Amino acid sequence: MEIEEFRKHAHAMVDWMADYLENVEEYPVLSKVKPGEIKAQLPKQFPDKPEEFSSIFKDFEDKIMPGITHWESPNFFAYFPASKSKPSILGEMLMSVLGTQGMVWLTSPAATELEDRMMEWMRDLLGLSKDWTGSIQDTASTGTFNALITAREKACNFQINEKGFHRMPSYRIYASEQAHSSIDKNVKIAGFGINNLVKIPVDENFAMIPEKLEEKIQKDIDSGYEPLFILGALGTTGTTAVDPLEKIGQIAKKHHIWFHVDAAYSGAALICPEHRWMSKGLELADSMVFNPHKWMFVNFDCSLYYVKEPDLLKQTYSITPEYLKTDADEQVNNYRDWHIQLGRRFRALKLWFVLREFGADKLRSIIHNHIKWAQWLEKEIENSPDFEMLAPVPVNLLCFRFNNGKMNENELNQFNEQLLKQVNATGKIFITHTKLNGKYTLRLVGGHPELTKGHLEIAWKLIQDTAHKTQ
Repeated sequence: MEIEEFRKHAHAMVDWMADYLENVEEYPVLSKVKPGEIKAQLPKQFPDKPEEFSSIFKDFEDKIMPGITHWESPNFFAYFPASKSKPSILGEMLMSVLGTQGMVWLTSPAATELEDRMMEWMRDLLGLSKDWTGSIQDTASTGTFNALITAREKACNFQINEKGFHRMPSYRIYASEQAHSSIDKNVKIAGFGINNLVKIPVDENFAMIPEKLEEKIQKDIDSGYEPLFILGALGTTGTTAVDPLEKIGQIAKKHHIWFHVDAAYSGAALICPEHRWMSKGLELADSMVFNPHKWMFVNFDCSLYYVKEPDLLKQTYSITPEYLKTDADEQVNNYRDWHIQLGRRFRALKLWFVLREFGADKLRSIIHNHIKWAQWLEKEIENSPDFEMLAPVPVNLLCFRFNNGKMNENELNQFNEQLLKQVNATGKIFITHTKLNGKYTLRLVGGHPELTKGHLEIAWKLIQDTAHKTQ
């Protein structure tokens, strides 16, 4: 592709992108294609000859767009917010053009030093102490894995890295029954064995019960195990429940256990000082992870991993073959030593664009409104004779169900499952579910930067109307 042709198509695509952002609410939020339908339209063989870009883009519009679920729509209320923003898109475009590989400082000094500064900006914005430092990762799963592996190597004096698990203690890892499933996967791939992941019961608000944690730890010590790692949640995946971090931290300190906090989604609320009640006890943690690509309007992927002892992290991961050595190594951060991957994207660039284009006051205002509107909808549900809340609302996620008092639990589960399917089939909104104490639970979360209270009002009316038609 010649440069002038690139220029022409790039301009056309930016126009298309702007039109998409302007009109995204006109698309059905949830894709309506059936399994295999997209693949069936794609040739089985790759082309031997070049194709016109206009033809490629037409296929994108005709064959790919029908299979897109529109996370960018303000009417996307499923899973978790992953809404980008316009400045983040522009930053992502520049990232792609530059093609920066920020594995060491020398490969692009700006990538490293901007990341240094962004980690400091975000530390201050979240209200963390200056004890924390860190780097930008891909996802929270990776951040938690970093913490788990570092805890392992600290406990064994880096002998597992050298010799493997032979003759090592049987380590135990603790997390609540509501913890994100990434801890299960991380425990397996880190070599501990899933049987050494101990799930701690939760209270009526779905937060970890610290007394149960201490009981499990003491029982394991008495049985010859070595407690290694505790995962606390500043917002669980299912309900955004906040574990009692202070009590958990005190238990971790008492038994010399690594304490890691998963604030992947709800951590965004910490930019608002009035919501920092959630982070009480965070200062006792050894590490934490937070995802700006969830509720802070940065394109996926962008996850911040903070740690108190970065030298332990670097010693865990660092391998320096001759071809990666540079004269600047003693003066700079080489972030390839802060995670598994060698190659690194210039993620700090889009975060920088977002923080500057929005500004802290605007970001706080948006987060504040999302929480305020969720609390409004919580009251609407509580006041409805046909619906009930099933979990508290610490931030902007609502867990509820239809219940008119005329069905048994099995019938209620079936009805709410059917209600969810019918609501989503309209294409007007997209919500998902979880199960809480065996109850099929509707799960609605609004976190788009251009979300309004009106979007929630329309969604709530649609859910009520659909429920009444389904009875």
